[in-house]
Amino acid sequence: MFKSFQTYKLLFLRLIFIVAGIEFSIYFFKDGLLFTGVFGLFIVFLLVREMYFYVRNFVLLYDKTIASILQNDFTSDFTKHKFNKSYNDLFLLYDTLKNKQNEQVSKDIIYRSILNNIETGIVILQKQENDWDIFLMNDYFSSNFNVPKVSKWKYLKNQLPTLCEIIEEDNFQEIKTSVEIRINEQNMQTFVLQASRTEIFEKDYFIVLLDSIQNVVEKKEKDAWVNLMKVISHELLNSITPIRSICQNLQDLVEQDSLSAEDLEDIKNSVETMLRRSDHLQKFVEGYRKLAMLPSPKKEKIELQHLIDNCIQIMTPLFKENQIGVVNAISFKRWVNVDSQQIEQVLINLLTNCIYALKDITEKQVLISAEAKENRIFIRISDNGNGIEKEIENKIFLPFFTTRNEGAGIGLTLSKNIIEAHGGYIAHKNEGGKTVFEISLVEE
Repeated sequence: MFKSFQTYKLLFLRLIFIVAGIEFSIYFFKDGLLFTGVFGLFIVFLLVREMYFYVRNFVLLYDKTIASILQNDFTSDFTKHKFNKSYNDLFLLYDTLKNKQNEQVSKDIIYRSILNNIETGIVILQKQENDWDIFLMNDYFSSNFNVPKVSKWKYLKNQLPTLCEIIEEDNFQEIKTSVEIRINEQNMQTFVLQASRTEIFEKDYFIVLLDSIQNVVEKKEKDAWVNLMKVISHELLNSITPIRSICQNLQDLVEQDSLSAEDLEDIKNSVETMLRRSDHLQKFVEGYRKLAMLPSPKKEKIELQHLIDNCIQIMTPLFKENQIGVVNAISFKRWVNVDSQQIEQVLINLLTNCIYALKDITEKQVLISAEAKENRIFIRISDNGNGIEKEIENKIFLPFFTTRNEGAGIGLTLSKNIIEAHGGYIAHKNEGGKTVFEISLVEE
C-alpha cells in the first residue's frame, strides 16, 4: 500500500510542477517578458513529455506483466526494471506466481511419471459441454491396448468399442465390473474395470482404471513359485553337499587293508549308490533352478527359417525313431532379434511334447508354420494328436505340473518364461481336436 502511495505521490508532484510552470509562463507573458514566458512553456512541454513517457512505460509494463500472468507465460525478464521501487509489488506478484507455476509443473511431471510407470491402464476424461475429452492417458494403457494417445472420446471408441460401450451404457457413472477385451487379435483377456466420476473446480472428470486379471494372477503365481524354487534349491543343496562329502570319506576308508572283503564290498556298493543318488538329485535341482535363475536373453539378429531348420535337424533322429513326419510350411524370409539358444530350447521343448502327444497315433505328423503381421512373427507348432484335455488346459504352464511319469514339469514353464523375457507370449489352442502352440515374437 505504501509503495502504491509513492507512485501516486510522484505523479501528483509532476502535475504540480506542470501547473506551476503554466502559471509562471502566463505571469511572464502579462509582464511583457515574452522570451522568459516562451522558455517557461518549453519547460512545461518537457515536463508534460516526461510525464507522458513515465505513465506510458508504467502502463505498458503493468499490461505486459498482467498479460504474462493471465497467459501463464513466465519467460519474461524484468530484471532491468527492478531498481525502480514503484514496481516492487508487481514484480513480487509475478515472482510468486512464477514460483507456484514452476512448482505445479514439477508436480505434474512427477504425477505423470508415476502414472506412466504404474502397470494399470488409466484414462481420465474431462467433460466439455456435451462431449468428453481425453484429459490423460498413461503409457501402460496406450501400449497395452495398442491405442494412440487420442484427444477425443469418439476416437477412443473407435479403438476400444467394447470398453466404451460399457461406460456409455452406465452413462459415465461409477462402475466396478469385469470386461473381456481382445487385443491385437490375441486371445480374449479379462480386465477389472473401475470407474468413478468427480467434480473439481466446476469441471467434470471421469476416471477409468483397467487391471488385467491374468497379469495379476500370473505375476503373483510366478513370484510364489520362484520363491518356492529358491527355498527348495537351497535346502536340497545344503543336504546334498554333506552327503557327498561323507561318501567321499567312505570311499577313502574302503581302501584300508583292515576291512574284510565282504564289508569292503558292502561299503563300496553303498558308496556307489549314494554317489549316484546325490548326482541324480543335484541334476534334478539344477533343472528346477533354471526357472528361478533364467539368464537375460543375449539377443542377435537371426533368420527365422535358419532357426527352425536347426531345431528340426536336432530333433530328426527322434522323429525318425518314432516315425513322425515333419512339415515345415514356412516359406517367407524374416528376421528376428532373439537369443537363438533360448528360442531353440523353447522350440525343442514344444517338438518333444509333440512326440509324446503322438505316441498312440498311427499316422503321426507335426506341422510348423509362421505368419508375419503387425510387426510381429507368429510361429505355430501343431500335431495331429488327441489334444490337451480341457480339465488341464489352464494348468499346463504351471511349474512342476506334468502328466508324464518321467516328466519334470518345467518344460512349458521355462518356455513361457523365455518367450516373455523376449517381449513375446506363448499360447495354446485347440483347433479341431489338434493342439496348436503359438509363439509371438517381435519382428526385427
